[in-house]
Amino acid sequence: MRTTWMTAISFALGALATSVLAAEAPTDIHPVQTEVVARLPNSVGNVAFTPDNQIIFSHHPFYSPDVRVAKLLSPTTFEPFPNAEWNTPRDGTDHYLDNVLGLRSDENGVVWIIDMGFRTHITPKLVGWNTRTNKLERIYYLPEPLTRAGSQPQDIVIDQKNRKFYIADEDIGPGGDGSHAAIIVMDMDSGYARRLLDGDHSTIPENVPITVDGNDLTVPGKDGKPVPIKVGCDGITMDMQAEWVYFAPLSGRSLYRIRAADLNNETLSPAQLSSKVERYSDKPNNGGLSIDYAGNIYLTAVENKSVGVITPDRKYHTMISDPGLVWPDGISYSPDGYMYVSASQVSAAAMFHGGKAENKTPYLIYRFKPLAAGYISR
Repeated sequence: MRTTWMTAISFALGALATSVLAAEAPTDIHPVQTEVVARLPNSVGNVAFTPDNQIIFSHHPFYSPDVRVAKLLSPTTFEPFPNAEWNTPRDGTDHYLDNVLGLRSDENGVVWIIDMGFRTHITPKLVGWNTRTNKLERIYYLPEPLTRAGSQPQDIVIDQKNRKFYIADEDIGPGGDGSHAAIIVMDMDSGYARRLLDGDHSTIPENVPITVDGNDLTVPGKDGKPVPIKVGCDGITMDMQAEWVYFAPLSGRSLYRIRAADLNNETLSPAQLSSKVERYSDKPNNGGLSIDYAGNIYLTAVENKSVGVITPDRKYHTMISDPGLVWPDGISYSPDGYMYVSASQVSAAAMFHGGKAENKTPYLIYRFKPLAAGYISR
């Protein structure tokens, strides 16, 4: 059934909306064709895939959705994932999904979901759901000091080679301002974890505004007056050799990387670890990150309705752009050979437009062919 439906997508979904887009690109990158894969009634955050190409996605927590995580059934319909019970907060247990943005899948069919926990005030956790057995795989908890007041852990890399999870905490949850953004490193086997690069220059936001359609996005400051929103460590990915972890604050013009071996070296002091961070390249203000086997790094450019790529020569190029790609958020590689990207419309929300909401249905998921094949856990 799944194979039949995904084959149908290749032909039918593209008819929903297909555009050939001019790209600001070097001679080896050609205009890229995009397709609208889904038109949905709620904002989409991140997208993940099972090995048999089931499409799993988070409804963006910015809009407080009833269904936190869903499985796409058709271009316009979905069902709660893994089921309705796990999407229903209730007393006496924390075996439910409270507040979710980040998720990724591994090659074993486990979807790993980051529950930020602050909507109903439960301990943040990483939930693994095995889609092959349709059972809970494991829960890893992220209590203090792994998380802190203001934490918003929301993106993840699955490192099977080193048996680690790397989680980006952008530190803009309730009470957070990005100044304590960090990377959480968790051992898959023991569950032991550490909070690293907390407040480091590479994880905290730079002093640059997020400007969409000529307007700087602002939030109420401590005195109630509007201040530019600043977002810490957001996107995170890892090369296919499991050597380098790439990451960046959303608010900032720099993409950084650090060796996984250094992140996992417990003998390094905070200062020594910081010295191992390398500024990799320029970038725009961006959300999600993904990577392919050739080392091309894809990133969602939240300000200008586009997806860019940083090629191995460390140069940034716009790869696709589309008027409907409003606040592109998560970006992930699928077993069908495409990169998928959501248009969450966060920047169109009422809080950024004097109380008048400009976000509207449908909410779109796009796909496009990357420059090379990728990997679903990166």
